Amino acid sequence: MQKRKLGNNGLEVSALGFGCMGLNFLDGKGLDKKEATTLLHNAVERGVTFFDTAEAYGPYTNEELVGQALQPYRKDVVIATKFGCKDARPAVVWTVGPKRSEQ
Repeated sequence: MQKRKLGNNGLEVSALGFGCMGLNFLDGKGLDKKEATTLLHNAVERGVTFFDTAEAYGPYTNEELVGQALQPYRKDVVIATKFGCKDARPAVVWTVGPKRSEQ
């Protein structure tokens, strides 16, 4: 697995990250805890060291699931999270309007 350096402090992660939203949030019912844990463990065993979650995925349940599942690998992985969403929606909604020249 290729690696990427983040910042100037020597933090290195896998070039391929694992987006965790689909574990229990978004479309469908999601995976049960055992299936999700197995999937995350398999990702680590294949070289993935960067995992992305957010408080809005659940809300909060995705972060808990990811943290618990990856606890045995905690010194080997990086977990990124996002916050600032209310009711699983961004606090600020950006919209794209017409170009200034079109107004």
